[in-house]
Amino acid sequence: MSVPRFWRELGTRYNLIGSYCKLTKTYHFPRRSFDPEAGRESMGTMEDYQFKGDGEVVNATVVHQSQTGYEMFGPYCMAIIKLDEGPRITSQIVDCDPKTVKPGMKVKAVFRKLGEDSESGILHYGTKFALKEIPEIEEEDESLSNIEL
Repeated sequence: MSVPRFWRELGTRYNLIGSYCKLTKTYHFPRRSFDPEAGRESMGTMEDYQFKGDGEVVNATVVHQSQTGYEMFGPYCMAIIKLDEGPRITSQIVDCDPKTVKPGMKVKAVFRKLGEDSESGILHYGTKFALKEIPEIEEEDESLSNIEL
């Protein structure tokens, strides 16, 4: 991502800002200049909307092999989250054991490090999500862990 584009997107990245269409009364994330359902009719009816950041996990997966430069985050959980206002977004779930994240769990937006350009470069921060209630980790069945393959 270019430096100018990065700085232009800071407001959205740091504040979870999307759009609300007054015509169809629907919320969108990321921000849109028109509502795809209403088309041209919605131009001029869109306004910026600050999402509350509360939502629910629709589905989740654990990423075991991180991309180059993101090894410090692995393994980590990526989830599709339905915000309380309606839009679905993909985000990382943090501050919990990735294996404990299940559909239906309530989450809230948190501000975390996204990455860095180099060892001494610019740090990038943004929105990730954390579970509202941390589930207890179930102990593995010892009889299954002693099986030799």
